[in-house]
Amino acid sequence: MITIPNTANDAALAALDRRRSVPARQLAAPAPDDSTLLRLLRSAVRVPDHGKRVPFRFLRLRGDARDALGSRVAEIGKRRQPDAGQAAFDKDLQRFSHAPLVLVVVAVLDPSDSAIPEQERLMTAGCVCLTVLQAAQALGFAGTWLTGWPAFDREVAGVLGLGPHESVAGFVHLGTAALEAPERDRPDPAALLRDWTP
Repeated sequence: MITIPNTANDAALAALDRRRSVPARQLAAPAPDDSTLLRLLRSAVRVPDHGKRVPFRFLRLRGDARDALGSRVAEIGKRRQPDAGQAAFDKDLQRFSHAPLVLVVVAVLDPSDSAIPEQERLMTAGCVCLTVLQAAQALGFAGTWLTGWPAFDREVAGVLGLGPHESVAGFVHLGTAALEAPERDRPDPAALLRDWTP
C-alpha cells in the first residue's frame, strides 16, 4: 500500500473518494445560485480537450422550465410508446421536477471538424458532466448525472433547441441532499489493473 505523506494530498483525494450520486428525488433547495453556478462551471470546463475545440455548452433548467420540459418529454414519450402506461407518462412528466436545478450538458459534435475524432469530443463533454458533480460537491451541494431516453431523442433535442450536430451528454440534477446518500460497493482497482507486455 502506498502512503501519501502530504496531508493536502490526503484531503484532496479524500474529497474525490467522497463523491457519490444523490438520486434526483432526494435533491432539495437550495441549488447553486447564479454566481455559485458560474464558479463551479469555471472548474468544470477544465477538462481534457484535444485541439481546444470546447465541444460542449450548457442549458440551465430551473423554476417552471423544468416542468415545461417534463410536459413536452411526456408528450413525446406517449407518442413513441402509446402503450407504455400511466406510470411511464408520469415518470417523464416529473423527470426534471425533483431537483431545483438541472444543467443540460450539450455535446457539440460538428462533423466538419474531422481533425479531432467525434468520440474524443464526446468524451470531453462526458468529463464535463463528472466535473460538474465534483465541483458541486466541493461547494457543499449534491447531484446526479442522468440520461434516459430523452437524452438520445432527436425530437427532445429539438425542443431544447439543439442543432443537428448537438446531443445531450447528460442532464446533471443539482441541489442539496435531503438525505445522505449511502456508500455503495466500488470496484477494486487492483483487480482491474494489468501490465501490458509486448
